[in-house]
Amino acid sequence: MPIKSRIRTVPHYPHQGIMFRDITTLLKDPIGLRATVQEIAHRYKDMKIDKIAGIESRGFIVGTPVAYVLEKGFVPIRKKGKLPAETIGRDYELEYGTDRIEIHTDAIQKGDRVLLVDDLIATGGTAEAAVKLIEDMGGIVVECCFVIDLPDIGGRARLEKMGQKVFALCEFEGD
Repeated sequence: MPIKSRIRTVPHYPHQGIMFRDITTLLKDPIGLRATVQEIAHRYKDMKIDKIAGIESRGFIVGTPVAYVLEKGFVPIRKKGKLPAETIGRDYELEYGTDRIEIHTDAIQKGDRVLLVDDLIATGGTAEAAVKLIEDMGGIVVECCFVIDLPDIGGRARLEKMGQKVFALCEFEGD
């Protein structure tokens, strides 16, 4: 069965009219989880990558096992105030206001080739901020990888306009 068939859609969550794509059903399925990690790792096994960076929190769940399989280090990109050592951060726009993500100042070295991983690309605001953080540190984003792309919302196009390569295991049309 394809990965897409293992992802649950929850109507009207967190707001009326939103179709939430829930990967917990994919994660609890050992075959689905293994297939997800294997497909991503297979795509990048021959690319020069120094580190995998995952965006809080589901990017940790997907990115860490990929880093393990590829024998690379994992770098968490977290919400403001969650990392214990010195950080740098980037603000990004939300529907109603702004938020901030941060990364440790010693997480990425100049010239490191970084694969950015998250569960889903929607508007692309968080991923854009993560790309800029990696670049602020002198890292090079090899590609932005997602389990799910919601192409109608425009996040992929937003990242591609920045010159980023984007890959997703599956797409869901509409919201």
